[in-house]
Amino acid sequence: MKELLRSNDVILINWLQVLLKNDGIDTVVFDEYTSVMEGSLGAIQRHIMVSSNQYLNAWKLIKEAGKADQLD
Repeated sequence: MKELLRSNDVILINWLQVLLKNDGIDTVVFDEYTSVMEGSLGAIQRHIMVSSNQYLNAWKLIKEAGKADQLD
């Protein structure tokens, strides 16, 4: 697994998951519930992960969607 994004931006995370799912790329969210439990401090971010063999395809989709600058 490789990390694509580390964020607490729920809208960006959901957008990314839908984008990738529509192209057959599964995502896993690490620390999703830990982030919710810690409250609104934002100290624990969610990690969006994809399989290592789908990582480059995922980045290609993100770049084509014009959002690569938001994920760097």
